[in-house]
Amino acid sequence: MSRRFPICLLVLSIAELPAPGHADQLFSGGAWPAVAADDKARGVGDAVTVLIYEAASASSKLQNNSSKKTDFGGSFAAGGIDESAKLEFGGSYGGKGEVVRTEQFVARMTAQVTGLAPNGDFLIEGTQQMLINGENTSIGVRGRIRPRDISADNVVLSSRIADAQIDYDGKGFVSRSAKPGLVNRILSFLGIG
Repeated sequence: MSRRFPICLLVLSIAELPAPGHADQLFSGGAWPAVAADDKARGVGDAVTVLIYEAASASSKLQNNSSKKTDFGGSFAAGGIDESAKLEFGGSYGGKGEVVRTEQFVARMTAQVTGLAPNGDFLIEGTQQMLINGENTSIGVRGRIRPRDISADNVVLSSRIADAQIDYDGKGFVSRSAKPGLVNRILSFLGIG
């Protein structure tokens, strides 16, 4: 009996030992970017910053000059009468017209990748609403970009957007003040004003 007692004590002492520790996995692949990775958009739902810089200028010049001169002349002589007559018609016209138009639009906004084209391009779309001093301004952008055109700081230039649709609209006191009044619009429609 003295032999069994130490074995029982040994079994009881092993049972009372704490369970061995178990470590949870701290790394989940795909949830963390690599140490040297950038923050570029990679798929649907990601955001990309769009730097809109559009500048356009057009110039049209027209110059017309015309000149016409017609002379009629004759003379009559009979006996002591010597008469002559001359009739002259002439006219000239000079006209000049010039139209110069220059536009520039600069904005920075964020758009979202909404889909993927079959060739791997990103379809993007975004809107921005601003209310500044009673003037409501809306900017919208839509188009297709190549992932390689996105810079390391996640910015793409508007000149790199294929099938770009850029909308800019403003409503408010300033916009209303810039529009002609009802009387001016009617006169302009009738060709009077």
